[in-house]
Amino acid sequence: MNVKTELTTSAKVVETAKKQKFKKEKTENLAGLLFVSPMLIGVSILVLLPIFATFALSFAEWSFITPLSQLKWVGFDNFTRLFEDKVFLKSLLNNAIFILTVPICMMISLVLAITIDRNVFLKGLFKVAFFMPYISSVVAIAVVWQVLFHPSAGPINQVLMSLGIDNPPKWIADPNFALISIMMIQIWVSIGFNMIIFLAGLQNIPKDLYEAADIDGANAWVKFKHITVPMISPTSFFLFITGIISTFKVFDLVAVLTKGGPMHSTSMIVWNLYETAFVNLKIGSASAMAVVLFVIVFGITIIQWLGQKKWVNY
Repeated sequence: MNVKTELTTSAKVVETAKKQKFKKEKTENLAGLLFVSPMLIGVSILVLLPIFATFALSFAEWSFITPLSQLKWVGFDNFTRLFEDKVFLKSLLNNAIFILTVPICMMISLVLAITIDRNVFLKGLFKVAFFMPYISSVVAIAVVWQVLFHPSAGPINQVLMSLGIDNPPKWIADPNFALISIMMIQIWVSIGFNMIIFLAGLQNIPKDLYEAADIDGANAWVKFKHITVPMISPTSFFLFITGIISTFKVFDLVAVLTKGGPMHSTSMIVWNLYETAFVNLKIGSASAMAVVLFVIVFGITIIQWLGQKKWVNY
């Protein structure tokens, strides 16, 4: 009887401990949920709800100035009209060309990072100098470059004319050079961020690898090709993905400098979306643009993620 009583008592103790543990976990989970609930509510209202609304409105026709009762479902008509719109197709082409800023910026940033990491005194000063454009106001940067690119009185054309070039480009006022001008500004702004990230990646490369290469008689190019590039490939992969995504979000420079002109030569998808939604009040077409933009960025990211296995070394 004593053994049976002890077993029963032990079972009750274990059951009581389990109940107390479950109650404690439930209380902790509830407390944790209460702590994160403001963030969850904010994300749901400001992020998730607009995303679902965008996908839904892409299949409808509606305007901000009309009541919601006048919303009309049109199916895939918005997407059909979208790919017949010359301005949208021009925006797609401009965004595709604008992607070239990413590899160009990465190459310049890597050269600067290697130079500063190995051969420059006062490294902190150079880091701050190159990083300043990235943390500065895009509007202020755009205004400064607007002055620099002035067709007649701008310092850039003044220098070109002093060198004997009689008819220098009109830059942002010329349909043939406007997109190139925006790309130059984007590269100049992004170099600092890429350089800082590359510097962090370079400093994580073990010095033993370079010492072993020196013993084997490897020159600078061999060390760069077989040590530096493979070891910073995760950093390059990160910068490549984030850089391409950022090119599809370019809006500030276009809004301040060109407003998509001249002749839609600098119109980007985001700028076209803004004009369609908030100027022309065509919410359905703008939502369709947003869906197309999401699909393009998602597809590019997936392709890069699958392709990283061939060139990224972790």
